[in-house]
Amino acid sequence: MVDDKDAFRDYLLKEKNYSPLTARAYLDDVVGFELFIQRDDFGATLREVSYGQVRSWIVKLVEEEKLSNKTVNRKISSLKSFYRFLLKIKQVAFSPLQKHKSLKTEKKVQVPFSEAEMHDVVYLNDYPDDFEGFRNRLIIELFYTTGIRRAELINLRLGSYDADARVLKVLGKRNKERLVPVLRCTLDVLEGYLAKRAALSVLQDSDVLILNASGKKVSESFVYRLINCYFSVVSGKVKKSPHVLRHTFATHLLNNGADLNSVKELLGHASLSSTQIYTHSSLAELKAVYKGAHPRDKGGS
Repeated sequence: MVDDKDAFRDYLLKEKNYSPLTARAYLDDVVGFELFIQRDDFGATLREVSYGQVRSWIVKLVEEEKLSNKTVNRKISSLKSFYRFLLKIKQVAFSPLQKHKSLKTEKKVQVPFSEAEMHDVVYLNDYPDDFEGFRNRLIIELFYTTGIRRAELINLRLGSYDADARVLKVLGKRNKERLVPVLRCTLDVLEGYLAKRAALSVLQDSDVLILNASGKKVSESFVYRLINCYFSVVSGKVKKSPHVLRHTFATHLLNNGADLNSVKELLGHASLSSTQIYTHSSLAELKAVYKGAHPRDKGGS
């Protein structure tokens, strides 16, 4: 008999096309809840759970473990997915979370880098004329000029780059593929990087585009540290990460006249609601234009 959790993991990987990392995170949340109910009620199973037990777990997470509401909501979302799966395969008659409402969370506005900060990090930083200098510059260029995610950048292959069409083939969430145009300035850096890459003495991950000096695929933590390091020189913003660069890409496009649907496609979002979180920054630009252009504002406040 297949364990419910194993079946759930296979469902996430094979039917939902989630990455192994994402599937592991979902499963860890389910296991965490299972351990909680077994501690309080020895022999309890995930198939026989009441909403009261879920509420008790939430209280423990918030009051004892001091987790944020956002983190708790993520764990409960994993649990919801698990019980939707059990409903789907007819292992439970109802979900104990069917009437659950998410905990309130404070909406934090992500502050993108300014165009001046982007100019400074690209042109005023000293990038050595070697493999690492070209690679670091390329990583920043790719984030800013294509808006790809950190995991998407790390998993780019040599074959992802089409020089003739000037596009990158990007494998996004749930293995959804999209084509992203590449600017001439980014292609110049990419071509310089490829020349340095070809001169590496060892290529352990030879089919991967972005490598470290040992010829291996770069890690997510390496990319995060790199972005944080370079932007710490030009920006005083608290958050300096690959995701802020993705946010910056979208905001600068919207500020300069791109329509929301086009930005949605470039980012690889499944729905416009995901893209709309970036519109708050462009709204500031619109307000400035509106304030100076509307007839009722002439000489006014």
